[in-house]
Amino acid sequence: MTHDAPTSPALAPAGPAVDAPPRVDPIRVASVPAGHPYVRSLLDPLDRTGRVVHLADPLPDPAEPTRWWPPVVLDAAWLRAHVDEVDLLHVHFGTESYPTEHLVAVVEALHDLRLPLVHTVHDLTNPQLVDQAPHLEHLDVLIPAADELITLTDAAADEVETRWGRRPTVIAHPAIADVDAELPVGTPGDTVVVGVHLRDLRPNVAGVETVRTLLAAVDALRAAGAAVEARVDLNERVRDPEQAARIRELVRAAGPSATLAEHPRLSDADLERSLAELDVSVLPYRHGTHSGWVELCWDLAVPVAAPRVGHAAAQHPDAASTASFDLDDPASLAAALIALVSPHAADETADAHDDPARVPASRRGSPQRTTLQRQRRSLRRRQRRDVAAAHLAVYERALATVAAVTA
Repeated sequence: MTHDAPTSPALAPAGPAVDAPPRVDPIRVASVPAGHPYVRSLLDPLDRTGRVVHLADPLPDPAEPTRWWPPVVLDAAWLRAHVDEVDLLHVHFGTESYPTEHLVAVVEALHDLRLPLVHTVHDLTNPQLVDQAPHLEHLDVLIPAADELITLTDAAADEVETRWGRRPTVIAHPAIADVDAELPVGTPGDTVVVGVHLRDLRPNVAGVETVRTLLAAVDALRAAGAAVEARVDLNERVRDPEQAARIRELVRAAGPSATLAEHPRLSDADLERSLAELDVSVLPYRHGTHSGWVELCWDLAVPVAAPRVGHAAAQHPDAASTASFDLDDPASLAAALIALVSPHAADETADAHDDPARVPASRRGSPQRTTLQRQRRSLRRRQRRDVAAAHLAVYERALATVAAVTA
């Protein structure tokens, strides 16, 4: 039996708010930042029309050609000097590089120069910050000033509308993994492997809390007779060495039910292989809004247990992909793990289109994971066309709005 692939989050209707003649010249978008993988994924590589052009990031320091921060184009003086080269500014990430007054000056310059502003609300809380007050100030500048707003989930759009009285266009997060590549599926095994990747312990990662909860959940499941183990991944270089030391001690005390892997920052291919060896990936976030990690796991058909913060669980809410838990509640994590790894098909003749909860679990190395990856690659290929078209529609509306105001 085959199962229909879960549907992608719907793209919001993108009908023009202001009538405008079709634009012939490419729309030159100064993205903040252009070099981020998410931003690069917004262009359909199969589209040969060239209707949208992403301008390259000017380098803050030519000696570091891979560093885009602090974003050079997010500057009033730069915009005034390069106004003839830009049609539109699209802000994604990196505003934490500047004080609020700097963003106010950018908005004023855009108004003076008659350049549209588009803002994608990726983060209602900033994962790079502990104190969220500066980020909220930035949102209070950008959200009211933007000619068009985008976000990634209906849940986030609801929150933006409640807090600022404006509803963004919802455009689903595109693929993280290569949609044209065969992906690793992992090694089959009887033991359920549940892993958490803590990476470099950035500010929104609750490393100690997540590991403690994971180890307690695994202990409870093992006591009930389940063959399950925890796997903790940590970068060798971290932002919080004291927290890393506490995590080592927790894993060491857990004995054979847990392992710790410390390593250099993983390449994209190594990360995909590492995730593929898991039956469930646990998100370790204490705050956040959306998650590229969720998208990569979805591409790999690795189920995700997500803490009840932000809207990551709304990115792919089908029962085979995501289950939620409370960060300090091992019982809720144990229940989430059971939901994700137990066969959901009480009736093996049922079809996933009728009930997504009946999709068999996507265990590591299983035929189900291989099939699900293939289905999702097909969906992602269609989605990248939709994502590119939706952004083009947003850009055209923003340009038409500014043109109407200044006519």
